[in-house]
Amino acid sequence: MVSRRAFLAGSAVAPLALAAGCAGRSPRSVTGAATRPLPIPPLAPATVGPDGIRRFQLTAQRGESEILPGTRTPTWGYNGPILGPTLRARNGEAVACTVRNTTGDPTTVHWHGMHVPARCDGGPHQMIAPGGSWEPSWTVRQPAATLWYHPHPHGTTEKQVYRGLSGFFLIDDEETAALDIPKTYGVDDIPLVIQDRRFTPDGTLDESDNTDIGLLGTTIITNGIAGAHLDARTGRIRLRILNGSSGRLYNLGFDDGSPFELIASDGGLLANPLSLNRIQLSPAERAEIVVTLRPGETRMLRSFPITERAGIERAAHYGFDDTFDVLTLRAGPAPTPARALPAVLAAVPTVAVPGGMPTRTFVLDGFAINGQHMDMNRIDMDVPVDVTEVWSVRNTDHRPHNFHVHDTQFRIAAIDGHAPPPALAGWKDTVYTAPGSTYALVLRFADYTDPTNPYMYHCHLLLHEDHGMMGQFLVLAPGQRPAPLPMAMPDMPSRPY
Repeated sequence: MVSRRAFLAGSAVAPLALAAGCAGRSPRSVTGAATRPLPIPPLAPATVGPDGIRRFQLTAQRGESEILPGTRTPTWGYNGPILGPTLRARNGEAVACTVRNTTGDPTTVHWHGMHVPARCDGGPHQMIAPGGSWEPSWTVRQPAATLWYHPHPHGTTEKQVYRGLSGFFLIDDEETAALDIPKTYGVDDIPLVIQDRRFTPDGTLDESDNTDIGLLGTTIITNGIAGAHLDARTGRIRLRILNGSSGRLYNLGFDDGSPFELIASDGGLLANPLSLNRIQLSPAERAEIVVTLRPGETRMLRSFPITERAGIERAAHYGFDDTFDVLTLRAGPAPTPARALPAVLAAVPTVAVPGGMPTRTFVLDGFAINGQHMDMNRIDMDVPVDVTEVWSVRNTDHRPHNFHVHDTQFRIAAIDGHAPPPALAGWKDTVYTAPGSTYALVLRFADYTDPTNPYMYHCHLLLHEDHGMMGQFLVLAPGQRPAPLPMAMPDMPSRPY
């Protein structure tokens, strides 16, 4: 991953329900109701041998979970019945992971947001057969960030994520470790994956499609359960929030309108803390926020109706009118007093609105990008290594889309020709694209070249991805010629476009 300081070096570019709540405008509050303690994903055990490689083991498996109190629901997870352990490594550290698949279905594990060789990316080209295993290894080359991992089999990603396959991968570095910010995992530094689910009367996950953006649920689950609370032991809490849903957008804030500090987005820290009272996240986007609590205070993290809806037809159909309670925060009578956050968090280079023509253009419409659906035997483009490019991404559809790029963190230089809002000014790997708007992304693919194994770009609304709203590219060295391997295309689900 190109460093923060070197990002623009050499560039011509000048220096963005049930127990937990219910759909509708009036949330069903869990305050005072029977809630359960928020589960904290355990840190994944790792071994470090004489070679200095940090080794993890993951097993994709089936199980049962008590998502709803008193109800056993069949689910999938890594090293357990639902979700997965949190992997953690340092910038500069060599890592390896043995992934075993006992689900009975083909799957993959994609390291979302990670700068990684294409052969280790875990996209649809690195399938793990039932009973099989996969052993990727790479050196971490990126700043501290909240990343995650999830399946990426072409055509079935939505169902596998919906059943519970996902987990956090946290990157640390020396600069972030030296900052006076909450950093004790599970105490004042809390990973929080927010997802929505629907259930049949017997408590089984309802996987019937109900919208053209995917499986919209009527129950919010946080870290795998509905109706969660967190008892805060300190006056300052850092929430690493992941929108782990298939198609739902969240507009997050607190029930009393109190502000919080945004300190990081997908790819790492912002330059400075940003005071907000709302943050919108589309599927796969992350935000790290710091919340200050007073002694004895109870506060509800809530998802409010989506206000950014220009150009969206049938907004209610996509859940834009829904309100959900997400997590109850409860402060003790005398939590450790909160200290002010540092005024400067990280060195983030400025990016100006680019002039001239973009390097590449992407039009999102229907379930296609540039009028094409995913073909695993078609390389859509070759990208030169270590060259900064500007990608223009435009949503010409009437429905929500977002845009995710594998292997890199990009900067949003402009939205419709204007600088992005401060919340979108940091490092990103996924961006929501409003209908009718054009996003100029500045990005660079560093270090790794491969004429055979491609990376992906796609909409991360998982139904759209599964139905072909995805393309692939090779990163090549000067003079290198593409030599992709032929791939078998899976049977695609049938759905009108």
